[in-house]
Amino acid sequence: MVVQAINPIIRLHQHRNRVNHKLCAFAIELTNEQRHQSFGIGQGSVWKTLLHMMGAEYVWLETILGDANPTMPGDVPTGLVGNQRGENGIRTMDQLLECWTHLESRWNNYLEDLEHVDLNQLIPKISTSSHFGQRKATSMMDILLHVCTHAHYTAAQVINMLRQLGIVELPDPMLITMARDET
Repeated sequence: MVVQAINPIIRLHQHRNRVNHKLCAFAIELTNEQRHQSFGIGQGSVWKTLLHMMGAEYVWLETILGDANPTMPGDVPTGLVGNQRGENGIRTMDQLLECWTHLESRWNNYLEDLEHVDLNQLIPKISTSSHFGQRKATSMMDILLHVCTHAHYTAAQVINMLRQLGIVELPDPMLITMARDET
């Protein structure tokens, strides 16, 4: 069963990357005011939600690589992941794209070397959400799935914000679209 699980996990991460690219392509076309416009969903703006998405990907990769209590550079450790309120925080779309491209490369390298036996490995992390502050161990497979489901859920929030900004032609986040575009 585990041997067959790795391919769908890799596929979900490919999809996550594609959706990230689509969201960033739309966000870069927004005005700074639109990116920072306040909404009652997600992290409160397109900008903050994109930072949170990238921050979550960063924190989980660092966790997988052995840091049970990682903080994304630029984050204030006591804030929500991706807050970027600290020194040298990401302030522009260009910085966000540069950092996210580098992070995507690191993820791709990690996933390239992923072996089937790794999926059952238990990875410790100090929780910043459910079980806040507690050290919990989670299987690699569940972490890898969580990174994708969190990204998809959060991407839907960004798309909803884009809709509320009046964007008519929205990014298509569907995995089936990715599959059909590849054929």
